[in-house]
Amino acid sequence: MTLLTRRQTLSALSAFTVTGLAAPSLLRAEAPLTFYGPPAAPSAVLAHAVKGGFLNEVAPGAIFKAWKTPDEMRAAVASGSMGAVVMPSYGAANLHNRGLGIGFLNVLTTGLLYIVSKDETLTTLESLKGKTVALPFKNDMPDIVLARLIAEQGIKPGEIALEYAASLPQAVQLLLTGRVDAALLSEPAATAVLIKAKSFFMTVHRTIDVQKEWAKVSGKAEIPQAGLALTSEFQQKLGKAGIAALQTGIETALASAIANPQTAADAAADTLGFPADIIAASFPTSHLSALKASAARADLEAFYDELAKANPAIIDGKKPDDSFYLV
Repeated sequence: MTLLTRRQTLSALSAFTVTGLAAPSLLRAEAPLTFYGPPAAPSAVLAHAVKGGFLNEVAPGAIFKAWKTPDEMRAAVASGSMGAVVMPSYGAANLHNRGLGIGFLNVLTTGLLYIVSKDETLTTLESLKGKTVALPFKNDMPDIVLARLIAEQGIKPGEIALEYAASLPQAVQLLLTGRVDAALLSEPAATAVLIKAKSFFMTVHRTIDVQKEWAKVSGKAEIPQAGLALTSEFQQKLGKAGIAALQTGIETALASAIANPQTAADAAADTLGFPADIIAASFPTSHLSALKASAARADLEAFYDELAKANPAIIDGKKPDDSFYLV
């Protein structure tokens, strides 16, 4: 057996170190980056970006996972166990302002909220007076947006009864079983309930487009609702060039998803918990985008201002500074 001298050992270690530093992609491959998103349509674009190889330049071997509830997501981001997460845009601003080092990469949807009902006459917020509406995730995006709309309409608290659900499937179940009159859902859950109802010989209607109601309040036709946020640690791993490459990859993945919705939906079905055909069918009503955060800044700030009218704490009392906008 040949024994290495001390000089030979040091030389070998030195060569290994230089080789490792010269091949960052190999180092990343040993610990692939993980991206997280909600069970909603924007995550289909991110899942497609990951599984379709659109992020190979910056994140070879990347993984996509779905988070189940906003509380789970926020706790994981705060603890550092989730570093790249699709989340509500106001949530990213709040975490940034609280000093958690969150930066916003892009807006992945400009609105995907709809009120659905078996009663096709419930086409206005006023018509919901005396009715019960199911909402997933109390004190989160659907709830906050609806509260702002109701207040602007002059509808008093309690005139519309709210039945909070712990998840999107639970809100759907409340509607289909007749325990509520309507439900406020995001895509693809809104499309799913329209399709699923038919198998029970029911008809569910998309009665209120929340984006159109928001336009009446804010003067803005779109809601910069959610996008990809990165923790400071994740930003450091990628570096400025990597962050730019990540954005480019997502933009390319979005174009591919729009051109080939079934392929993108296939990539997301297992993790999002919706059949691929339903995810694909939801794309036209999901207002998908990959708009750079800096390009969306004016719309984001207008959205934050509108939400803060009801409760400034939603964004921790102020609009985020320049460092929030990563590209």
